[in-house]
Amino acid sequence: MARQTETDRPDPAVLLQLAAREGRGKLTVFLGAAPGVGKTYAMLERARGLKASGMDVVIGLVETHGRSETAKLAEGIEVLPRQGGDTPYGEFDLDAALARRPALLIVDELAHTNATGSRHPKRYQDIAELVGAGIDVWTALNIQHLESLSDLVARTAGIPVRETVPDVVLKRADEVILVDLPPAELIARLNAGKVYLPDNAKRALDGFFKPATLTALRELALRRAADRVDDQMVDFLRQSAVEGPWATGERLLVCVGPDAMSESVVRVASRLASGLNARWLVVSLTRPGSPLPAPADAEQLEQTLRLAERLGGETRRESASDFVDAILRIARREHITQIVIGRPAIRSWLRRSLPDALLRGAGEIGIHIVPGEGSAPSRRARKWPSLPEWALTLGLPLLSVGATTLFGLGLTALVALQNLSMLYLAAVLLSAVIAGRGSALIAAGLSFFAYNFFFIEPTGELTVAQPQEVLSLVIFIAVALAAGQLAARLRESATLSRQQARQSQALLDFSRKLSAAHGQESVVDAIASHLNASLGRPAIVLVPDESGDLLPTAAWPPDQALGAAELTAARWAFDKKEPAGFLTGTLPQIHYLFRPIISAQRLLGVAGLVMGPRDIPLAPDEERTWIALLDQSAIALDRARLTRESARASVARESEKVQSALLSSLSHDLRTPLASITGAVTSLRQLGDKMPAESRADLLLSIEEEAGRLSRFVANLFDMTRIEAGMMKARREPIELAAIIDTSTARARKLHPDLLIETSIAPGLPRALGDAVLLEQVLFNLLDNARKYGGANLPVTIYARAEDGEASIAVTDQGKGIPEADLEKIFDKFYRRAKGDGRPAGTGLGLSIARGLMASMGGSIKASSPAIRKRGTRITLRLPLAEPGRAS
Repeated sequence: MARQTETDRPDPAVLLQLAAREGRGKLTVFLGAAPGVGKTYAMLERARGLKASGMDVVIGLVETHGRSETAKLAEGIEVLPRQGGDTPYGEFDLDAALARRPALLIVDELAHTNATGSRHPKRYQDIAELVGAGIDVWTALNIQHLESLSDLVARTAGIPVRETVPDVVLKRADEVILVDLPPAELIARLNAGKVYLPDNAKRALDGFFKPATLTALRELALRRAADRVDDQMVDFLRQSAVEGPWATGERLLVCVGPDAMSESVVRVASRLASGLNARWLVVSLTRPGSPLPAPADAEQLEQTLRLAERLGGETRRESASDFVDAILRIARREHITQIVIGRPAIRSWLRRSLPDALLRGAGEIGIHIVPGEGSAPSRRARKWPSLPEWALTLGLPLLSVGATTLFGLGLTALVALQNLSMLYLAAVLLSAVIAGRGSALIAAGLSFFAYNFFFIEPTGELTVAQPQEVLSLVIFIAVALAAGQLAARLRESATLSRQQARQSQALLDFSRKLSAAHGQESVVDAIASHLNASLGRPAIVLVPDESGDLLPTAAWPPDQALGAAELTAARWAFDKKEPAGFLTGTLPQIHYLFRPIISAQRLLGVAGLVMGPRDIPLAPDEERTWIALLDQSAIALDRARLTRESARASVARESEKVQSALLSSLSHDLRTPLASITGAVTSLRQLGDKMPAESRADLLLSIEEEAGRLSRFVANLFDMTRIEAGMMKARREPIELAAIIDTSTARARKLHPDLLIETSIAPGLPRALGDAVLLEQVLFNLLDNARKYGGANLPVTIYARAEDGEASIAVTDQGKGIPEADLEKIFDKFYRRAKGDGRPAGTGLGLSIARGLMASMGGSIKASSPAIRKRGTRITLRLPLAEPGRAS
């Protein structure tokens, strides 16, 4: 078998693109040069053929514009009802289409803008959701609605294009079908009333439907369709591993900045890339250590980069001290053939402009310079500082240089100084540190003239008598400018460091707050309050409940209520793992911006911010802060979720232990007496009078004892259930302990005649507060346990006395004792220790019930192993005295 070479293999990138399309529907776009060329007609005509072959074809929305032949083609095809009823102006019902899920859905007018309040602002976003849901969609588009061509069409036809579609939508379409008609035939159709009604047709002939305009649009449509065919051929070659030559090797690099001209540069570059069928990269450069841009500049840059992405470009942000070197380095690394850059509105005479520097060093790379509209600065250009900044920039040099001059004049009147110019350096440095680079330059110029006028002979004139003074002045101004530049950079670096320190401190405070939070509720409250404090905007956090419903969990300020549109946007952000709401592709008209909170393992919730009334996104520093806070929030919520799941798992394990112990106890303590009773009853029934009277009496006694044992076990279970449910209501009244001890010992001797009990009751023992019936039950349980673990032939002692304001009753057996580690465990439900023969005794409920009963009476119970003899177990009961003053 021949070895496969690298050139024989399909392009991995193309194969990954094909894999990403698995499970998605196919998008077919019927492209035309202008309205009336027959896009909708061709779409419906093909759809009727597929419908006749048995395909499930549904019309989501078709605009016939009163054309009868187009309306006839729609007859016989299922039409989904529009939102607001079947009116000519009703909107496309996206949810109805998703619920219907046909094999093929026809949705006309791809560039349409949806009504306010719709899930998506544009119809192409509705179609993207349909395709993502696995539904094939056919739609129609006129070439003038492509975003990269909208300004060109506006200049050509003199009519603005208000509805646009990003070029990437057409680029990602699975199939583009060109519907073409010569301009003469289109105008004839228009005159015949087959495009618009008569009144609208007359206005169209006077405006858009001119032969020259239609010819230009037709050329644009044909070129774009040809580019699409070429892209399909390239994809086919890559999939089939067919070696070139391919259609093009062009690649463009577009340089943009925070100015309005960059938007024009991006549009021009998009048209160049489309015409050359080239890939293009958009780069924004910043200098390291430079201060954060003004909010208006940051907003303009973000809009420019988003426009480039919509038009199909790749965007990137870079940091470099030398822009020219960075641009050329990127160009060579990315195999760029052409660099597109805007011409600066204001040319500097002191240094070479960026386009000139690129032309000098580009070598074989072509430079395309986009001219600006006029020579006046754009509205986004840097404006003259406001009055306070202007006053500081100009006033501080005047004051500092004036004060230095007065000080120098007074000083020279007293002492002859040779280096008075050093004083002016202090004025330059002061201006640079406080007011910045511009103020330092003004201070340096004023210092030059002041020093020349007042201190260099001949004084009072701007002349220099000695040649060496000229050199001194030149050195002074150079040093002043350098010192001012360094001081200004130091000031900017300090400002940037303070901003970064504030952000780091905010993240540190947030981390500490989250570390101190316990449980999901406190974590969510901390997230909402810190988002509000850090970003200065009302914040809300939504997390899913146990059933998966996304609910508002915490808000700061608390009095925030989400409407239906806000909740829909939050759910969209949660389901799609992408931003929704304010200025996004989903419900952009609402004032909330929602973003998902995602950890490395799962989706945990959604955080929302209330944005301002103006269409201004978050500033870059706010964006970075929000992303960092969301990352930490995801970690904290994931930790809270893991803690909650760990607690549930622990409870489940404990429940399993209790269930296992209960089943073990039931299997022994229920089956054993039942087996004895069943055996005795069977013997009596089968033998009857044949048995001796003594044997029958023994069997009847066995039945009675085992039935009593079974009754006590059931009573213990019942008592334990009542204690855990809080249904045990004990009395707290004066009781005689001696009488209760006598009653319980008599009961124990009756059940166990071989049990040896020794009692020691202090004389004059005061009465205690408690419940006589419950205390008797506790003592009986302790005596029963003492017999099981201490042995039948060894005595059990009971001591009763008053000490420390309490009544104390101690029950001590003579068994092998309990290890110190198990002294608390013996009060757990179903915990049973082994007897002398190694087998567990009892049900494990007696001591647990005793602790519950003592707690209900306001007393306590404690186990210990006497240290003197190293054997035996002592259980001590304590109850409050009815008359504490009588305690001895």
